[in-house]
Amino acid sequence: MSDLTRFALRIHYDGSAFHGWQLQARERTVQGEVEAVLRRITGARRPVVGSGRTDRGVHAHGQIASVDIPAGRWTAETLRKSLNALLPRDVWIERVWRVSATFHPRFDARRRTYLYRLGLEHRAGSPFYRGWCWDVSAERPSLDLLREGAALIPGHRSFRRFAKAGQPERGERCRVQAAAWEAWDGPGIQFRVTADRYLHHMVRYLVGTLMEVGRERRPLGDLAELLHNPDTPLRTSPPAPPEGLFLHRVEYERDLFLDADDRDPSGPGSESCSGPPLRETRPDQPNVPENE
Repeated sequence: MSDLTRFALRIHYDGSAFHGWQLQARERTVQGEVEAVLRRITGARRPVVGSGRTDRGVHAHGQIASVDIPAGRWTAETLRKSLNALLPRDVWIERVWRVSATFHPRFDARRRTYLYRLGLEHRAGSPFYRGWCWDVSAERPSLDLLREGAALIPGHRSFRRFAKAGQPERGERCRVQAAAWEAWDGPGIQFRVTADRYLHHMVRYLVGTLMEVGRERRPLGDLAELLHNPDTPLRTSPPAPPEGLFLHRVEYERDLFLDADDRDPSGPGSESCSGPPLRETRPDQPNVPENE
């Protein structure tokens, strides 16, 4: 068998028409689409390994995946262009890197950042927004309560109460380094959370519970109790719907990326789509960043 070169891909996708990332025999998935194109351009099956498995309806503009390609036949740029020429319109490869033969997108990841977008204005119901945010304009939450709730989340602790049941083999402790609400370039706000790992549906349960606090349907103390006492009889609120969730960023050690010219600020983990802090606004006003 010929020698292989391992490449890392940064993938964007609109998850609306996919049954998640992971390959499924009878369903359309992102991994399935990428592998189908790789087979067409290389003439053989090329398994793709992702940094994480996003669920049905969840989007990404920072999914990292790896694939092994016969050495010498492809550069990072020719591979990117060939993939994008054949992939469907709801999948796009932003960048490709040559990486260490031992690189693993999931196990080598240092931390991951997710975004969850809320639509606060009536235009969140537009077909150009509603597939990519949770439209809560009919009952806007308090931004102050959302901020106070998010400030409770960072820390290294059990997040069992914020996970889909039945996964004891995965463990329950996560180290959340940051969690905050910020503006985004649409009709609302977004929740940005960075952690070393996540439990299944964890971000959606966090956002769902934050929303109940923000709408004053449950006290802030409930969130604190759920975070600090995994054995509490309290339950989380229902999870937020999937369409507002984005896998935004996955970070790695730079020495896994072999080409010196590629080890630059635009490599995996580069920042994009960030927003300034928020201030509270009246329901009849658009949200305005504090520093503008």
